[in-house]
Amino acid sequence: MPKHTYHLTRVSRNAKTGPIPVTTTSSSTCPADCPLKGGGCYAESGPLALHWRAVGSGARGGTLEELCASIRKFPRHQLWRWAQAGDLPGDGRRIDAKAVRKLVEANAGRRGFGYTHYDPHINGKVIHSMNDGGFTMNLSANSLEHADELMALGVGPVVTVLPADATKPLRTPAGNYVSVCPAALHDHVDCATCGVCAVPHRKAIIGFPAHGSGAKKAQTIFFQRRLNDVTDPVTQKADGARRKTMDLAECA
Repeated sequence: MPKHTYHLTRVSRNAKTGPIPVTTTSSSTCPADCPLKGGGCYAESGPLALHWRAVGSGARGGTLEELCASIRKFPRHQLWRWAQAGDLPGDGRRIDAKAVRKLVEANAGRRGFGYTHYDPHINGKVIHSMNDGGFTMNLSANSLEHADELMALGVGPVVTVLPADATKPLRTPAGNYVSVCPAALHDHVDCATCGVCAVPHRKAIIGFPAHGSGAKKAQTIFFQRRLNDVTDPVTQKADGARRKTMDLAECA
């Protein structure tokens, strides 16, 4: 496995996250096929990008063992965010199961949560073990159709990117409920006061409107994925059958 660097910010100053602990992992943890790489990823620009590069160079942060030691010192039931930039330890294709086990053990009694672009078809067992072990790991989707695909796996809760102007709840083609992130809609809400992404077995998909300097590309990925799925004859046939059972009034 590649060598990664991990940094802990004990009290985040990010307005959307709120004053909770957050970690940053070096970009070497990001899956090789993440579609947001090189544009579309909010962490690749702005102040967070400067911090992320410093973590990646080793100028900030330390080892996984040092991070786990700090996590064990968190108060019981502490809500904290894994990887405001970066992903889970792995080689770009497979998650490092041993490293993840250390994180789950360190998080015992706390409420760690995060998001991953690692392919759950390959890493489903590891991600499922995190959610069963009390460390909520959300699967990141790139479209509503992709969100349906991830939900059907039963590996963990799902989040998805949405168009930048999304403000209302909606339904996926398969009928799954999508709730727009409350922190994206209301200035008085943040992760610290919401915590829905830390619920491991929830049924609702959480949608994040594209934001930051990469919003345009994130939207392009969203619509391109939808176009690809809709024009695929197998997906189109399945979606047609599902839409017959949907209550269109709930999609408004």
